Amino acid sequence: MIQSVSATSLQRNAIKFVKTKTQVPLTIAVKAVNELGQVVDKFVACERPLTVYLNWRPIVTLMTLGAKPESLTLGYLKNQGFISELSLLESVIVDWDVSSAAVITQEVSEDIEQKLAEKTVTSGCGQGTVYGGFLEGLDKISLPTPALKQSTIYALLGNINAYNETYKNAGAVHGCGICKDEKILAFVEDVGRHNAVDTLAGDMWLDQQSGHDKIFYTTGRLTSEMVIKVAKMGIPVLLSRSGVTQMGLDLAQQMGITLIARAKGRHFLVYHGSETITFDAAKD
Repeated sequence: MIQSVSATSLQRNAIKFVKTKTQVPLTIAVKAVNELGQVVDKFVACERPLTVYLNWRPIVTLMTLGAKPESLTLGYLKNQGFISELSLLESVIVDWDVSSAAVITQEVSEDIEQKLAEKTVTSGCGQGTVYGGFLEGLDKISLPTPALKQSTIYALLGNINAYNETYKNAGAVHGCGICKDEKILAFVEDVGRHNAVDTLAGDMWLDQQSGHDKIFYTTGRLTSEMVIKVAKMGIPVLLSRSGVTQMGLDLAQQMGITLIARAKGRHFLVYHGSETITFDAAKD
C-alpha cells in the first residue's frame, strides 16, 4: 500500500535541521533559604543567549529558555519580515556550543540593512526590539469574526492548568498556547512571552497551519507587539491571563481581533469583540 505524503510534510522534510545538542536543560537545581532560615532545594529556569543569523548575517541575540530554538528562530525572522518564503529555506543550524542559530535561505532580502537600521525598543520581555519589516502588511490582514461561548472560555482556562510545567517547577517564564475551542493544540514556555509566540509562529509556518479557527492564549500582557504577531498568524481571538495596553487595544480594534484579558478561573474582561461571545454560563 502506498501512503500519500502531504505537500507540507515534503516541504518541512526538504529543510535540513542541524543541532549540536539534542536538548539543553530548561531548569537547574539550586539551593535557597526560606523565610524560616531553612535551606531548601529549588529549581530555577535556565536563560541563555541565542544569536540569530540569516545567511550568516547576525540579526539579533534573543534571551531564551532554549526549548525549541529552530521554531523560535524561524518564527522570529518571519514575524520581523526578514523571510517569507518557506519553499526557499535550505537549513536551520543550531549550535549551542556558541549559542547561535543560523537560517540559510535562497530568499533574497535586498533591504535587510534598512530593516536592521529601523529598529524600535519595545515593552517585550526577552526581546525588546522590532525591526523595519515588522509593521509591513498590517493593512492587508483580514481576520474572520469567530463565534465564541463563555463556557468554552471557562473550559479552556481549566485545561490550561495542566500545562505551564516549567512555570510550576521554577517560575520566571511565560507560556503561550495555540487552542481550538477548549483544546490546547500546542503549548510553549520561554523566558519572554514574545519568544513563546515566535516559536509557535514558526511551528505553524512550517506546518502551514491556518489560524482562522484558533484561539491564542498567553500568560503575558497584550501589548501592540503581541497583537501584531498573533494577527500575522491569522488567529482572530487573543486570550490572556494578564492585562492589555492602549496600543494593543487600538490594533485589535483595527484588525478585528477579539481581545480577552485578565482571564483566570471564572473571571475575564472582553476589551474588544464582546458581540461575538455567547454568555451561556453567566449563572453557573
